[in-house]
Amino acid sequence: MMTSANSQPLSLLAKQKKELRATTRARRRQLSSRQQQLAATHLIRVLNKSGLILKANYIALYLSSDGEIDPSYFLDELWKRKKKVYLPVIQSYTNNRIVFCEVTPHTKLHRNRFGILEPSIKTSKRLAAKQLSLVLMPLVVFDTLGNRIGMGGGYYDRAFAFKKNAKGKPVLLGLAHDFQRVEKLSTEAWDVPIDGVATDKKLYV
Repeated sequence: MMTSANSQPLSLLAKQKKELRATTRARRRQLSSRQQQLAATHLIRVLNKSGLILKANYIALYLSSDGEIDPSYFLDELWKRKKKVYLPVIQSYTNNRIVFCEVTPHTKLHRNRFGILEPSIKTSKRLAAKQLSLVLMPLVVFDTLGNRIGMGGGYYDRAFAFKKNAKGKPVLLGLAHDFQRVEKLSTEAWDVPIDGVATDKKLYV
């Protein structure tokens, strides 16, 4: 169960998920390149201090877009530590399905229809979601109870539906700017809870 933090969260009040998503995304996109770089640097420090990376051999992360906090600065460090790294690749747009494909320093990436870089699903090695050790997930809004709002496609909820009523690996860790935190989110039956969130300021677990 995630604990609350000291900084003031945004107030939900009567805001709907759609409005909250739009407001937070807009705020995120307003960050300058310098602010994003500093946030990413601070995020790496938080992740290193967490100890989660040391315990994980098969790590999934994402390449940022839409103002998301950027974990790509962490890639070289993960490869130097001999970690296997995977990126989500959209397998089906119609069914909102993703698979996880391995990336190395030599992997060629292309942009999908959303403009996000990803490896080729045809030539990359895949790993089942259940076999991942740690998943560094993007999100739009989160609370300290393990709830998140994503972009609305449901890709991660479908990929990790098996964790809905089960504990254990993989560890699902959201990544976000600290201002993306709110007091409490309402949840849907299909929402998969996360194990924690790492931001540019601290780790919430």
